[in-house]
Amino acid sequence: MRKNSIRLVIITGLLVSLLSGCAMMPKYNRPVSPVPTAWPESAAVKPEAEATPGPSALGWQEFFTDQKLRSVIDLTLKNNRDLKVVALNVEKVREAYRIQRASIYPSVGASGRVDNYRVPEKASSTGTAYEVDQYSVLGNISWEIDLFGRLHSLKTRALNQFFATEQARTATQISLVAGVAEAYLLLAADRESLALAQATLASQEAYFQLVLKSREAGVASDLTVSQSKSQVEMARVEVAIYTGLVAVDQNTLNLLAGTAIPDEFLPVGLNDVGELKDVSAGLSSDILLRRPDIMSAEYLLKAANANIGAARANFFPRISLTAAAGTLAPELSQLFGSGTDFWEYTPTVAQPIFNGGALKANLKMAKTDREIAVAQYEKAIQTAFKEVSDALAKRSALVNQLEAQEALVQSLETSYQLSDARFKEGIDSYLGVLVSQQSLYNAQRALVGTRLAKRANQVELFKVLGGGI
Repeated sequence: MRKNSIRLVIITGLLVSLLSGCAMMPKYNRPVSPVPTAWPESAAVKPEAEATPGPSALGWQEFFTDQKLRSVIDLTLKNNRDLKVVALNVEKVREAYRIQRASIYPSVGASGRVDNYRVPEKASSTGTAYEVDQYSVLGNISWEIDLFGRLHSLKTRALNQFFATEQARTATQISLVAGVAEAYLLLAADRESLALAQATLASQEAYFQLVLKSREAGVASDLTVSQSKSQVEMARVEVAIYTGLVAVDQNTLNLLAGTAIPDEFLPVGLNDVGELKDVSAGLSSDILLRRPDIMSAEYLLKAANANIGAARANFFPRISLTAAAGTLAPELSQLFGSGTDFWEYTPTVAQPIFNGGALKANLKMAKTDREIAVAQYEKAIQTAFKEVSDALAKRSALVNQLEAQEALVQSLETSYQLSDARFKEGIDSYLGVLVSQQSLYNAQRALVGTRLAKRANQVELFKVLGGGI
């Protein structure tokens, strides 16, 4: 009969726990998005852009078409130390969830024990001291019956914290992929600018030699020689500057990758890097809700909501059941013999009566934490909306800027060729060549910067729309 009673208590407690475990947890309602449903007019999406894939449907392997860049990103994902720390934190939070989940189930254990003690004369019923030897093997079970949902609320909180950490890892990975791509493109642009500076230096040195011969022939003046020499030195300065920038860019890329990048993976110039695929923001800002950092913020909000359930449950009794069964004998050889088995069970109910207002303060704090999580969630959406709007606004402007810059370079190339021909024919002075060549070099350098900005904008849009892993 006693054993049947134990079974009945356990089964009844389990059923009640499963049916009523989340009763104290508030119903979760997603906050209304605090941003407009459509993008600003300055960032309006062209109708034809709707056909391009969204970032969540386009993995980085598809977005970055250049094989060398994909190889660098792959190296980074395997070796970057910050990403490894984030991944380990995910594992840590996963195990914390498993620990919390285990608390809703009974804890079962076993132990063996040997007791040897002396009973003194004063404590002996016979008036004579004696020694007692006792051997026991016990199996025990302890269980908090989650009648009011405290443990289930804590489990739900831990689960949402785990989901939030997973989404944070995804967000970190997207940011890392974008950061590597931006560093790679910057290295490519600086290498192209270095090649341009070296070509300009070679051209200036050739002009300088031509001017020296002209002075020997009595055609060119000392002023022309000095002007030509100054252009050579300016070109050397540019070469030195970009040589240093290229070295710094490569060091940055190696740090992001977590390893030295093989030379065969490095770009020759910006033209050497394959085009990036376009992504669409769509017409609705609801796409932001799929961004990993926003999903992470929402999971943290759900965790804070679940914590209110645990705080509410603290006002109600905690019901625990402890039971043990085993064998007890005065001799080791008799442990499992007949007449040595015993059992006990101890139901416990603990009801808080007076705690100085600590439970009310704890509940109020849990509700405040939820309000903080709501504000952080809404701020994450607002920040994402601004980032996407800025990237979209820059996209159309950069397209127009690039077209204008390319036209300017073509025009200045023609002007330089005409100035060069007139100088060599002796029609114009070297000053016309100097001005034309310097203008062309500045325009070519600006063109490299504009092309870099356009590609960096594509990478930024891919990242702020949630990327794809």
